[in-house]
Amino acid sequence: MNRLLPEWHPQDAVQLTWPRPDSDWADTLPAIEAMMEQLALVISRYQHVIIGVPDPACGDGLHQRLMARGAATDRVHLVVVEADDTWARDHGPLASQDGDAVHFHDLTFNGWGGKFRADRDNTLTQQLVTAGWIRCPVTTSDVVMEGGALETDGQGTLLTTEACLLNPNRNPDLSRQQVEDWLASQLGLTRVLWLRHGHLEGDDTDSHVDTLARFCDAETIAYVRCDDPADSHYADLHAMEQELTALRQANGSPYRLIPLPWPAACRDGDDGHRLPATYANFLIINGAVLVPVYGDRQDLAALNALAGAFPEHDIIPIDASAAITQHGSLHCLTMQWPRGTLNLEGAHQ
Repeated sequence: MNRLLPEWHPQDAVQLTWPRPDSDWADTLPAIEAMMEQLALVISRYQHVIIGVPDPACGDGLHQRLMARGAATDRVHLVVVEADDTWARDHGPLASQDGDAVHFHDLTFNGWGGKFRADRDNTLTQQLVTAGWIRCPVTTSDVVMEGGALETDGQGTLLTTEACLLNPNRNPDLSRQQVEDWLASQLGLTRVLWLRHGHLEGDDTDSHVDTLARFCDAETIAYVRCDDPADSHYADLHAMEQELTALRQANGSPYRLIPLPWPAACRDGDDGHRLPATYANFLIINGAVLVPVYGDRQDLAALNALAGAFPEHDIIPIDASAAITQHGSLHCLTMQWPRGTLNLEGAHQ
């Protein structure tokens, strides 16, 4: 039976897309590159990492820096790609499994409802197919949907937000029922848990669920809790918390809920607008959970909370301060490839 795979399913690799010097990262390129180098270095200690780079010179320099820092030589793979931005969570492929066979789904990415250019990002999965890196079948679809909008327990349940999946800037011709029917027929999802509340200021994605609430296992959801009544997020996130409390597993049991702390407001250095700092944007890999931190007094509390959710995993902080300047965080920059999807024998640069 076909099912969308959960993030904790055994993985072959994590995909990253390196920032272009002429992109929106131009003014902060050294900072975001330092963060992503640290991310690649840590991932390579546990599994493969495949990095799309804008040109061979960038790839050569990155390879030298990672090797100098002790990255696993046989686990770091660089491929030249044409891309607009770095958000692999949303332009990378989704994976489902039917029996023992894993399948990639290459959905349409339109820059979060046409907010940003995404023509090249939308071709990235096919570029990796052409370059020989993908060993499983890949199906393309005209349906607009991003990985950051979808959280699954791996047992047929999806957690998502109405503000994103039902937004007319994605699939204006699809009703809620038609969206649910597509999720069932293509990704094997039999239940959709819709959140009506939850939003972070500075978020460009129309409330991606991976910034708000995440499955840690089939029975556990970690979520953002705002405990400051004076904060502009308080009412909406409190309403989201009540929604999560009312949700039930397929067997009728309530979910185990793990609240994540609320960091102090992070603001843009130019115009002072609020940046979407969130501890929910963590990444699960083989044997570890990588957690975004922001140099905030709540960082340690967030790490401890997730240690309780993942007692068998290493909990590793990654400073994501550079990422939120462009309104994303650690999970947004990554896409996991489940076991059986990475082709090392046939790949070529």
